[in-house]
Amino acid sequence: MERAEIDAVVIGAGVIGLACARRLALAGIDTLILEAADEIGTGISARNSEVIHAGIYYPTGSLKAQLCVAGRKLLYDYCVVHGVPAKRVGKLVVATGATQIPALQALMAQAEANGVDDLRPLDAAEAKAMEPELACVAAFHSPGTGIVDAHGLMLSLLGEAEDHGASLARQSPVARGHIEDDGRITLEIGGASPMLLTSRIVVNAAGLGAQAIARGLQGYPAEMVPPLYYAKGNYFMLSGRSPFRHLIYPMPEAAGLGVHLTLDLGGGARF
Repeated sequence: MERAEIDAVVIGAGVIGLACARRLALAGIDTLILEAADEIGTGISARNSEVIHAGIYYPTGSLKAQLCVAGRKLLYDYCVVHGVPAKRVGKLVVATGATQIPALQALMAQAEANGVDDLRPLDAAEAKAMEPELACVAAFHSPGTGIVDAHGLMLSLLGEAEDHGASLARQSPVARGHIEDDGRITLEIGGASPMLLTSRIVVNAAGLGAQAIARGLQGYPAEMVPPLYYAKGNYFMLSGRSPFRHLIYPMPEAAGLGVHLTLDLGGGARF
C-alpha cells in the first residue's frame, strides 16, 4: 500500500472541516482534506436551517455562548468580504400565553449575559406592528440573527483553502489509524486508491462519523471520545412567499427550539 506524509489532514469537507482547512492553509501548512462522499457538504452541513444565530440560548459562560457571539460577527464580515450571500433578517422570539412571559424575560436576560447586546422587548402590539400575521402576547427582537447560503459559504472556504495550497480528496474514507511513537498520526485511507497517510496534525471533522473515526484510532484514549447524541428534525416548505419578514421562534422546549419558521434568501419560508 502506498505511503505518504503531509503536514495536516482534515477529515470531513463540511463547513467545520473546510473552515479548519482554510485556517491551516492560510498559516502556510500543507493541508489535505479527506471527504468520504462524492462532494463537499453533503452530510450535516447540508441539513441545517442556514440561520446565523445571535447566541441567545446557550448556557452563560459556555464555549457555545462565547463562540457564537464572537463567530456571528466574524461570519458576517467574512460573507461581506468574500461575496457569500447572507442577510440580517432578524428574529422574533415569542410568548404565546401569559404563563410564558417570565420564561421569555429570563431567556432575554440570559442572552444579554452572553453578550447579545442588541435585543429589544416587545409587547403584543409592537410585535404585531412588525409582523401583522403574528399572534403572541409578548416577544423580543434579535436584529443580529440572520441567514446565510450554507453551500456558498462552503464553496468560498474551499476555494480560499485551495488558493493557499490545500487539496481536496473526494471518495476518500478513513478506515482506521494509529498514533506513532513520535506523536504523528498514520491514517489508513480507503476508496479507489487505498493508502497510508502520516501527518503531524489531524482534524477530525467527520460529523456523525467523528466518534467512529476517533474510536478507530489506535492509541487515542477511549475516554476522550464524547458520546454521540442523535437529534432528528423535519423541514416543511411553505408554498409561495412567506407572510413574515423575520424568523419566528417560540419559547424553547425541553428537546429543542420548538416548531419555528425560518426564511431562505429567496424569500421562502420553512417550518
